Amino acid sequence: MMCYSDFPIPSDYPNYMHHSKILNYFRMYADHFKLLKYIRFQTLVKSVRKAPDYSRTGRWEVLTEKRDGHEERHVFDAVICCSGHYTYPNLPLKDFPGIETFEGKYLHSWDYKGPEDMYGKRVVVIGIGNSGGDIAVETSRVAEQVYMSTRRGAWIIRQVSDNGVPVDMKYNTRFVHILFQLFPINFFNWFGEKKLNAMYDHTMYALKPKHRLFSQIPVINDDLPMKILSGAVIIKPNVKEICGCTVVFDDGSTVEKVDTIVFATGYNYDFPYLPKNAMYKSGHRAGLYKHVFPPTLEHPTLAVVGFIHALGAIMPQAEMQARWVTRVFKGHKKLPSSQSMIKAVEKDTKNIEKSYIVSKLTPLQVDFVSYMDEIAGEIGVRPSLLWLFFTDYPLFKRVLWGPVTAYQYRLMGPGKWEGAHRAIFTQFDRMFQPLKTRKV
Repeated sequence: MMCYSDFPIPSDYPNYMHHSKILNYFRMYADHFKLLKYIRFQTLVKSVRKAPDYSRTGRWEVLTEKRDGHEERHVFDAVICCSGHYTYPNLPLKDFPGIETFEGKYLHSWDYKGPEDMYGKRVVVIGIGNSGGDIAVETSRVAEQVYMSTRRGAWIIRQVSDNGVPVDMKYNTRFVHILFQLFPINFFNWFGEKKLNAMYDHTMYALKPKHRLFSQIPVINDDLPMKILSGAVIIKPNVKEICGCTVVFDDGSTVEKVDTIVFATGYNYDFPYLPKNAMYKSGHRAGLYKHVFPPTLEHPTLAVVGFIHALGAIMPQAEMQARWVTRVFKGHKKLPSSQSMIKAVEKDTKNIEKSYIVSKLTPLQVDFVSYMDEIAGEIGVRPSLLWLFFTDYPLFKRVLWGPVTAYQYRLMGPGKWEGAHRAIFTQFDRMFQPLKTRKV
Protein backbone atom coordinates (compact mmCIF):
# COMPACT_ATOMS: atom_id res chain seq x y z
CA MET A 1 0.00 0.00 0.00
CA MET A 2 2.92 2.36 0.56
CA CYS A 3 4.79 1.77 -2.70
CA TYR A 4 5.04 4.22 -5.55
CA SER A 5 2.70 3.76 -8.47
CA ASP A 6 5.18 2.46 -11.06
CA PHE A 7 7.69 0.63 -8.85
CA PRO A 8 6.28 -2.25 -6.76
CA ILE A 9 8.02 -3.18 -3.53
CA PRO A 10 9.98 -6.47 -3.93
CA SER A 11 7.70 -9.43 -3.28
CA ASP A 12 10.02 -10.92 -0.65
CA TYR A 13 9.81 -7.78 1.52
CA PRO A 14 7.44 -8.08 4.53
CA ASN A 15 4.09 -6.29 4.48
CA TYR A 16 5.08 -4.12 7.44
CA MET A 17 8.71 -3.28 6.79
CA HIS A 18 11.51 -2.33 9.16
CA HIS A 19 12.74 1.19 8.45
CA SER A 20 15.97 -0.25 6.99
CA LYS A 21 13.97 -2.01 4.27
CA ILE A 22 11.99 1.15 3.55
CA LEU A 23 15.30 2.95 3.09
CA ASN A 24 16.47 0.17 0.75
CA TYR A 25 13.26 0.55 -1.27
CA PHE A 26 13.85 4.31 -1.61
CA ARG A 27 17.42 3.63 -2.73
CA MET A 28 16.24 1.09 -5.31
CA TYR A 29 13.65 3.57 -6.59
CA ALA A 30 16.22 6.38 -6.86
CA ASP A 31 18.68 4.06 -8.60
CA HIS A 32 16.08 2.68 -11.02
CA PHE A 33 15.00 6.14 -12.16
CA LYS A 34 18.55 7.56 -11.95
CA LEU A 35 17.55 10.31 -9.52
CA LEU A 36 20.64 10.58 -7.33
CA LYS A 37 22.51 12.78 -9.80
CA TYR A 38 19.82 15.44 -9.28
CA ILE A 39 19.94 15.38 -5.47
CA ARG A 40 22.32 17.31 -3.20
CA PHE A 41 22.47 15.71 0.24
CA GLN A 42 23.50 17.36 3.52
CA THR A 43 22.42 20.76 2.25
CA LEU A 44 20.38 23.17 4.36
CA VAL A 45 17.86 25.49 2.70
CA LYS A 46 18.17 28.77 4.57
CA SER A 47 15.72 30.86 2.58
CA VAL A 48 13.47 30.88 -0.46
CA ARG A 49 12.73 34.35 -1.80
CA LYS A 50 11.15 35.78 -4.90
CA ALA A 51 13.77 36.47 -7.55
CA PRO A 52 14.15 40.11 -8.69
CA ASP A 53 12.31 39.22 -11.90
CA TYR A 54 9.59 37.19 -10.12
CA SER A 55 6.70 39.37 -11.29
CA ARG A 56 7.67 38.57 -14.87
CA THR A 57 9.06 35.02 -14.59
CA GLY A 58 7.72 33.55 -11.32
CA ARG A 59 11.25 32.43 -10.42
CA TRP A 60 12.64 31.92 -6.91
CA GLU A 61 16.05 32.60 -5.36
CA VAL A 62 17.16 29.85 -2.96
CA LEU A 63 19.96 30.26 -0.41
CA THR A 64 21.59 26.97 0.67
CA GLU A 65 24.34 26.05 3.10
CA LYS A 66 26.64 23.01 2.96
CA ARG A 67 27.89 21.18 6.05
CA ASP A 68 31.13 23.15 5.93
CA GLY A 69 29.18 26.42 6.19
CA HIS A 70 29.62 27.38 2.53
CA GLU A 71 26.58 29.24 1.20
CA GLU A 72 25.32 29.28 -2.37
CA ARG A 73 22.53 31.14 -4.15
CA HIS A 74 20.50 29.49 -6.87
CA VAL A 75 17.65 30.67 -9.07
CA PHE A 76 14.92 28.14 -9.87
CA ASP A 77 11.89 28.31 -12.14
CA ALA A 78 9.78 26.65 -9.42
CA VAL A 79 10.06 25.33 -5.86
CA ILE A 80 8.37 22.41 -4.05
CA CYS A 81 8.43 22.43 -0.23
CA CYS A 82 8.60 18.89 1.19
CA SER A 83 9.62 19.60 4.79
CA GLY A 84 6.45 17.98 6.14
CA HIS A 85 4.67 18.49 9.44
CA TYR A 86 6.93 16.47 11.77
CA THR A 87 9.73 19.00 11.90
CA TYR A 88 9.03 21.28 14.88
CA PRO A 89 8.30 19.40 18.14
CA ASN A 90 5.50 20.79 20.29
CA LEU A 91 6.78 20.85 23.89
CA PRO A 92 4.09 22.68 25.91
CA LEU A 93 5.96 22.84 29.23
CA LYS A 94 3.79 25.75 30.43
CA ASP A 95 0.83 23.34 30.53
CA PHE A 96 2.61 21.20 33.12
CA PRO A 97 3.02 23.18 36.36
CA GLY A 98 6.10 22.21 38.32
CA ILE A 99 8.06 20.80 35.39
CA GLU A 100 10.95 23.02 36.46
CA THR A 101 11.12 21.03 39.72
CA PHE A 102 11.37 17.67 37.97
CA GLU A 103 14.54 15.93 39.07
CA GLY A 104 14.66 13.35 36.29
CA LYS A 105 15.06 13.63 32.52
CA TYR A 106 12.36 14.79 30.11
CA LEU A 107 12.38 14.77 26.32
CA HIS A 108 10.09 15.04 23.32
CA SER A 109 9.32 11.93 21.26
CA TRP A 110 11.28 13.63 18.45
CA ASP A 111 14.45 13.04 20.51
CA TYR A 112 13.63 9.43 21.40
CA LYS A 113 15.93 7.02 19.55
CA GLY A 114 15.41 3.80 21.48
CA PRO A 115 14.80 2.25 24.90
CA GLU A 116 18.48 1.94 25.84
CA ASP A 117 18.27 4.72 28.45
CA MET A 118 15.07 3.33 30.00
CA TYR A 119 16.40 0.13 31.61
CA GLY A 120 14.97 -0.25 35.11
CA LYS A 121 13.41 3.24 34.96
CA ARG A 122 9.97 4.49 35.90
CA VAL A 123 8.66 6.26 32.80
CA VAL A 124 5.67 8.52 32.13
CA VAL A 125 4.67 8.95 28.47
CA ILE A 126 2.41 11.96 27.90
CA GLY A 127 0.22 11.61 24.81
CA ILE A 128 -1.45 8.64 23.17
CA GLY A 129 -0.84 9.17 19.47
CA ASN A 130 1.06 6.66 17.35
CA SER A 131 4.45 7.84 18.63
CA GLY A 132 3.32 7.75 22.26
CA GLY A 133 1.88 4.26 21.85
CA ASP A 134 5.01 2.91 20.15
CA ILE A 135 7.32 4.44 22.75
CA ALA A 136 5.22 3.15 25.66
CA VAL A 137 5.24 -0.39 24.23
CA GLU A 138 8.94 -0.42 23.41
CA THR A 139 10.14 1.07 26.71
CA SER A 140 7.86 -1.24 28.71
CA ARG A 141 10.05 -4.17 27.65
CA VAL A 142 12.99 -2.81 29.65
CA ALA A 143 11.57 -0.25 32.10
CA GLU A 144 10.48 -1.00 35.67
CA GLN A 145 7.08 0.54 34.89
CA VAL A 146 5.54 2.68 32.16
CA TYR A 147 2.59 5.03 32.69
CA MET A 148 0.76 6.57 29.76
CA SER A 149 -1.09 9.83 30.31
CA THR A 150 -3.89 10.92 27.99
CA ARG A 151 -6.41 13.74 28.03
CA ARG A 152 -8.85 12.39 25.48
CA GLY A 153 -8.17 8.66 25.17
CA ALA A 154 -7.95 6.95 21.79
CA TRP A 155 -9.39 4.25 19.60
CA ILE A 156 -6.78 1.55 19.03
CA ILE A 157 -6.81 -0.48 15.83
CA ARG A 158 -4.62 -3.39 14.83
CA GLN A 159 -2.33 -3.67 11.83
CA VAL A 160 -3.43 -7.30 11.49
CA SER A 161 -7.05 -7.46 10.34
CA ASP A 162 -9.53 -10.27 9.65
CA ASN A 163 -7.89 -13.52 8.53
CA GLY A 164 -4.48 -11.97 9.11
CA VAL A 165 -4.71 -9.55 6.17
CA PRO A 166 -3.06 -6.14 6.68
CA VAL A 167 -5.78 -3.74 7.80
CA ASP A 168 -5.26 -1.20 5.01
CA MET A 169 -5.50 -3.87 2.28
CA LYS A 170 -8.71 -5.10 3.89
CA TYR A 171 -10.55 -1.80 4.34
CA ASN A 172 -8.93 0.85 2.10
CA THR A 173 -11.05 -0.22 -0.86
CA ARG A 174 -13.35 1.59 -3.28
CA PHE A 175 -16.26 -0.55 -2.19
CA VAL A 176 -15.86 0.50 1.45
CA HIS A 177 -15.38 4.10 0.30
CA ILE A 178 -18.67 3.95 -1.65
CA LEU A 179 -20.45 2.62 1.44
CA PHE A 180 -19.18 5.62 3.40
CA GLN A 181 -20.81 7.88 0.81
CA LEU A 182 -24.14 6.02 0.97
CA PHE A 183 -24.66 5.59 4.72
CA PRO A 184 -24.49 8.12 7.59
CA ILE A 185 -21.14 8.35 9.37
CA ASN A 186 -22.78 7.55 12.72
CA PHE A 187 -23.57 4.06 11.43
CA PHE A 188 -19.90 3.43 10.69
CA ASN A 189 -18.89 4.94 14.03
CA TRP A 190 -21.26 2.52 15.77
CA PHE A 191 -20.19 -0.48 13.68
CA GLY A 192 -16.46 0.27 13.94
CA GLU A 193 -16.52 0.94 17.67
CA LYS A 194 -18.50 -2.25 18.23
CA LYS A 195 -15.91 -4.24 16.27
CA LEU A 196 -12.98 -2.68 18.15
CA ASN A 197 -14.61 -3.18 21.54
CA ALA A 198 -15.23 -6.83 20.65
CA MET A 199 -11.44 -7.26 20.49
CA TYR A 200 -10.75 -5.30 23.68
CA ASP A 201 -13.29 -3.20 25.54
CA HIS A 202 -11.90 0.33 25.42
CA THR A 203 -13.75 1.29 28.59
CA MET A 204 -12.31 -1.67 30.53
CA TYR A 205 -8.80 -0.83 29.27
CA ALA A 206 -9.23 2.87 30.24
CA LEU A 207 -8.71 3.82 26.60
CA LYS A 208 -12.20 4.96 25.56
CA PRO A 209 -11.92 8.45 24.05
CA LYS A 210 -14.33 11.35 24.13
CA HIS A 211 -14.64 11.37 20.34
CA ARG A 212 -16.21 8.93 17.87
CA LEU A 213 -14.06 6.54 15.85
CA PHE A 214 -13.97 8.40 12.54
CA SER A 215 -13.65 11.89 14.06
CA GLN A 216 -9.91 11.45 14.43
CA ILE A 217 -7.32 9.17 12.89
CA PRO A 218 -7.02 6.22 15.30
CA VAL A 219 -3.88 4.88 16.94
CA ILE A 220 -2.45 1.83 15.17
CA ASN A 221 -0.85 -0.49 17.72
CA ASP A 222 -1.15 -4.27 17.99
CA ASP A 223 0.89 -4.55 21.19
CA LEU A 224 -0.52 -1.82 23.45
CA PRO A 225 -3.63 -3.71 24.66
CA MET A 226 -1.49 -6.69 25.70
CA LYS A 227 0.93 -4.39 27.50
CA ILE A 228 -2.00 -2.88 29.39
CA LEU A 229 -3.41 -6.32 30.16
CA SER A 230 -0.05 -7.50 31.53
CA GLY A 231 0.39 -4.33 33.62
CA ALA A 232 3.55 -3.26 31.78
CA VAL A 233 1.74 -0.08 30.68
CA ILE A 234 -0.74 1.67 32.99
CA ILE A 235 -3.12 4.23 31.47
CA LYS A 236 -3.55 7.45 33.45
CA PRO A 237 -5.53 10.68 32.91
CA ASN A 238 -4.03 14.07 32.12
CA VAL A 239 -1.11 15.35 34.20
CA LYS A 240 -2.17 18.00 36.70
CA GLU A 241 1.24 18.94 38.06
CA ILE A 242 4.76 17.72 38.69
CA CYS A 243 6.36 17.91 42.14
CA GLY A 244 9.99 16.88 42.08
CA CYS A 245 9.96 13.21 41.03
CA THR A 246 6.21 12.83 41.62
CA VAL A 247 3.64 13.21 38.86
CA VAL A 248 0.12 14.16 39.94
CA PHE A 249 -2.82 13.38 37.66
CA ASP A 250 -6.22 15.03 37.25
CA ASP A 251 -7.97 12.29 39.23
CA GLY A 252 -5.72 12.92 42.24
CA SER A 253 -3.64 9.78 41.77
CA THR A 254 0.14 10.05 41.83
CA VAL A 255 3.18 8.23 40.51
CA GLU A 256 6.33 8.60 42.57
CA LYS A 257 10.02 8.20 41.80
CA VAL A 258 9.57 9.01 38.10
CA ASP A 259 12.88 8.89 36.24
CA THR A 260 11.86 9.95 32.74
CA ILE A 261 8.98 11.86 31.12
CA VAL A 262 8.48 11.52 27.38
CA PHE A 263 6.32 14.22 25.80
CA ALA A 264 4.56 12.63 22.81
CA THR A 265 2.70 15.89 22.35
CA GLY A 266 2.77 16.31 18.61
CA TYR A 267 4.31 18.88 16.34
CA ASN A 268 3.89 22.46 15.26
CA TYR A 269 4.32 23.31 11.61
CA ASP A 270 6.05 26.21 9.93
CA PHE A 271 7.85 27.27 6.77
CA PRO A 272 10.51 29.60 8.19
CA TYR A 273 12.50 29.59 4.95
CA LEU A 274 9.60 31.12 2.96
CA PRO A 275 8.54 34.78 2.80
CA LYS A 276 5.95 35.60 5.46
CA ASN A 277 3.35 36.54 2.86
CA ALA A 278 3.80 33.35 0.81
CA MET A 279 1.33 31.34 2.87
CA TYR A 280 -2.38 31.99 3.26
CA LYS A 281 -3.83 31.16 6.69
CA SER A 282 -7.20 29.44 7.03
CA GLY A 283 -8.33 28.48 10.52
CA HIS A 284 -5.65 26.36 12.18
CA ARG A 285 -4.08 25.32 8.92
CA ALA A 286 -1.93 26.64 6.15
CA GLY A 287 -4.50 27.59 3.52
CA LEU A 288 -3.30 25.58 0.54
CA TYR A 289 -5.47 24.92 -2.49
CA LYS A 290 -6.17 21.18 -2.34
CA HIS A 291 -3.42 21.05 0.33
CA VAL A 292 -0.78 21.89 -2.27
CA PHE A 293 -0.78 25.40 -3.78
CA PRO A 294 -0.67 28.75 -1.92
CA PRO A 295 -3.68 30.57 -3.41
CA THR A 296 -2.50 34.19 -3.21
CA LEU A 297 0.73 34.08 -5.21
CA GLU A 298 1.00 35.82 -8.55
CA HIS A 299 2.49 32.76 -10.27
CA PRO A 300 1.82 29.03 -9.63
CA THR A 301 5.51 28.25 -9.14
CA LEU A 302 5.50 27.33 -5.44
CA ALA A 303 3.91 24.15 -4.09
CA VAL A 304 3.84 22.11 -0.89
CA VAL A 305 3.93 18.30 -1.09
CA GLY A 306 3.31 15.82 1.74
CA PHE A 307 1.61 18.29 4.07
CA ILE A 308 -1.43 16.11 4.82
CA HIS A 309 -2.47 13.40 7.27
CA ALA A 310 -4.69 10.45 6.37
CA LEU A 311 -5.31 6.87 7.45
CA GLY A 312 -3.00 5.60 4.77
CA ALA A 313 0.63 5.78 3.65
CA ILE A 314 2.00 9.23 2.82
CA MET A 315 4.19 7.98 -0.07
CA PRO A 316 1.46 7.44 -2.71
CA GLN A 317 -0.34 10.61 -1.60
CA ALA A 318 2.81 12.72 -1.93
CA GLU A 319 3.55 11.11 -5.28
CA MET A 320 0.08 12.00 -6.51
CA GLN A 321 0.53 15.58 -5.40
CA ALA A 322 3.92 15.74 -7.11
CA ARG A 323 2.45 14.46 -10.39
CA TRP A 324 -0.14 17.24 -10.30
CA VAL A 325 2.43 19.87 -9.35
CA THR A 326 4.73 19.02 -12.24
CA ARG A 327 1.88 19.32 -14.72
CA VAL A 328 1.02 22.75 -13.33
CA PHE A 329 4.66 23.84 -13.43
CA LYS A 330 4.96 22.68 -17.05
CA GLY A 331 1.82 24.58 -18.03
CA HIS A 332 -0.15 21.42 -18.89
CA LYS A 333 -2.67 22.20 -16.15
CA LYS A 334 -3.99 25.63 -15.20
CA LEU A 335 -5.05 26.57 -11.68
CA PRO A 336 -8.25 28.54 -11.00
CA SER A 337 -8.12 32.24 -10.16
CA SER A 338 -6.75 33.31 -6.79
CA GLN A 339 -10.23 34.26 -5.61
CA SER A 340 -11.65 30.87 -6.60
CA MET A 341 -8.82 29.04 -4.84
CA ILE A 342 -9.30 31.05 -1.63
CA LYS A 343 -13.00 30.23 -1.70
CA ALA A 344 -12.18 26.53 -2.16
CA VAL A 345 -9.66 26.65 0.70
CA GLU A 346 -12.19 28.18 3.10
CA LYS A 347 -14.80 25.61 2.11
CA ASP A 348 -12.26 22.84 2.63
CA THR A 349 -11.38 24.20 6.08
CA LYS A 350 -15.04 24.14 7.11
CA ASN A 351 -15.43 20.58 5.84
CA ILE A 352 -12.36 19.44 7.81
CA GLU A 353 -13.66 21.12 10.98
CA LYS A 354 -17.04 19.46 10.43
CA SER A 355 -15.65 15.98 9.80
CA TYR A 356 -12.75 15.81 12.24
CA ILE A 357 -11.63 17.01 15.65
CA VAL A 358 -9.31 19.84 14.65
CA SER A 359 -6.67 21.67 16.68
CA LYS A 360 -3.62 23.71 15.81
CA LEU A 361 -1.62 20.46 15.92
CA THR A 362 -4.00 18.39 13.75
CA PRO A 363 -5.40 20.60 10.97
CA LEU A 364 -4.32 18.45 8.03
CA GLN A 365 -6.66 15.47 7.96
CA VAL A 366 -8.03 14.12 4.69
CA ASP A 367 -9.80 10.94 3.61
CA PHE A 368 -7.26 8.74 1.81
CA VAL A 369 -9.39 7.51 -1.11
CA SER A 370 -11.32 10.77 -1.60
CA TYR A 371 -8.13 12.80 -1.67
CA MET A 372 -6.27 10.45 -3.99
CA ASP A 373 -9.20 10.50 -6.40
CA GLU A 374 -9.53 14.26 -6.20
CA ILE A 375 -5.91 14.92 -7.14
CA ALA A 376 -6.01 12.13 -9.73
CA GLY A 377 -8.94 13.95 -11.31
CA GLU A 378 -6.80 17.07 -11.63
CA ILE A 379 -4.15 15.06 -13.46
CA GLY A 380 -6.57 13.03 -15.57
CA VAL A 381 -5.62 9.62 -14.15
CA ARG A 382 -8.59 8.75 -11.94
CA PRO A 383 -9.76 5.24 -12.96
CA SER A 384 -13.26 5.08 -14.41
CA LEU A 385 -15.20 2.22 -12.85
CA LEU A 386 -17.88 2.44 -15.53
CA TRP A 387 -15.31 2.23 -18.34
CA LEU A 388 -13.55 -0.70 -16.65
CA PHE A 389 -16.89 -2.48 -16.12
CA PHE A 390 -17.54 -2.57 -19.86
CA THR A 391 -13.97 -2.98 -21.13
CA ASP A 392 -12.15 -5.14 -18.56
CA TYR A 393 -14.47 -6.75 -16.02
CA PRO A 394 -11.75 -8.79 -14.20
CA LEU A 395 -9.80 -5.56 -13.65
CA PHE A 396 -13.00 -3.74 -12.63
CA LYS A 397 -13.56 -6.28 -9.85
CA ARG A 398 -10.04 -5.82 -8.50
CA VAL A 399 -10.24 -2.03 -8.62
CA LEU A 400 -13.64 -2.01 -6.89
CA TRP A 401 -13.11 -4.71 -4.27
CA GLY A 402 -9.34 -4.65 -3.85
CA PRO A 403 -7.17 -2.17 -1.99
CA VAL A 404 -6.73 1.30 -3.47
CA THR A 405 -3.08 0.90 -4.36
CA ALA A 406 -1.23 3.56 -6.33
CA TYR A 407 -1.11 1.32 -9.42
CA GLN A 408 -4.74 2.22 -10.11
CA TYR A 409 -3.61 5.71 -11.04
CA ARG A 410 -1.27 4.42 -13.76
CA LEU A 411 -3.95 2.61 -15.79
CA MET A 412 -4.77 5.57 -18.01
CA GLY A 413 -3.98 9.20 -18.73
CA PRO A 414 -0.67 11.06 -18.40
CA GLY A 415 2.07 8.82 -17.04
CA LYS A 416 0.25 5.61 -17.96
CA TRP A 417 2.38 2.59 -17.01
CA GLU A 418 2.08 -0.66 -18.91
CA GLY A 419 2.90 -2.65 -15.79
CA ALA A 420 -0.04 -1.27 -13.78
CA HIS A 421 -2.51 -3.93 -14.92
CA ARG A 422 -0.23 -6.79 -13.86
CA ALA A 423 0.72 -5.04 -10.60
CA ILE A 424 -2.95 -4.87 -9.60
CA PHE A 425 -3.58 -8.51 -10.50
CA THR A 426 -0.57 -9.69 -8.50
CA GLN A 427 -0.74 -7.38 -5.47
CA PHE A 428 -2.19 -10.08 -3.18
CA ASP A 429 0.45 -12.53 -4.43
CA ARG A 430 3.11 -10.08 -3.25
CA MET A 431 1.30 -9.74 0.07
CA PHE A 432 1.31 -13.52 0.62
CA GLN A 433 4.81 -14.17 -0.75
CA PRO A 434 6.85 -13.17 2.36
CA LEU A 435 4.54 -15.32 4.52
CA LYS A 436 5.24 -18.51 2.55
CA THR A 437 8.16 -19.56 4.70
CA ARG A 438 6.85 -23.05 5.50
CA LYS A 439 4.94 -25.49 3.30
CA VAL A 440 1.53 -26.31 4.78
